[in-house]
Amino acid sequence: MYKVVICDDHAIVRRGVKEILAETPEIAVVAEAGNWHELHSVLSQHEVDLVLLDISMPDRNGLDILKQLRVERPALKVLMLSMYPEEQYAIRALRAGASGYMTKESALEELVKAVRKVSRGGKYVSSSMSDKLISDVGSPTDELPHEALSDREFQVLCMIASGKSLTEMANELSISVKTVSTYRTRILEKMKLKNNAELTSYALKQHVVK
Repeated sequence: MYKVVICDDHAIVRRGVKEILAETPEIAVVAEAGNWHELHSVLSQHEVDLVLLDISMPDRNGLDILKQLRVERPALKVLMLSMYPEEQYAIRALRAGASGYMTKESALEELVKAVRKVSRGGKYVSSSMSDKLISDVGSPTDELPHEALSDREFQVLCMIASGKSLTEMANELSISVKTVSTYRTRILEKMKLKNNAELTSYALKQHVVK
């Protein structure tokens, strides 16, 4: 029996995921969490094999939660389940210690397969993403400007492109407004852009945000 926790801030998403997994006898959803605080509490109360974790969370970014889990519970498997496209986040998530990455759009067809594979110690990405990773191995590629950003810088880029204010970003990332401004300046320098408008235009063109 694979014991799973669903961590997503949308109750309707958690319900849908739970219904999909309920059709498989060897998978049991033992708890749900809507934020990092709830997830932390749940993990202290239950024996868990796998966490299904969203990237966009209200109190702490999913990538940050993933890194924290790797420190606190290195044996715990984490499968990222997100609305963001694989090409933007999958590699970052895998590098940060995730056992797999899938989009919510593919959950209906692929979720049970992904949970089984990850719970058994494997890694999961979609077949198209797997092909891309294989083709990239040993092949020189032209890195896009946003791919050179750190995870935190990339998070700030996405927030700026989504229209969030400095205060909103600071609150969500639990850092000061001054620190957010520093990240913004660093992003503009690295990407050789001039302002938020150019950042937003770039993010939309590269499908970093929808």
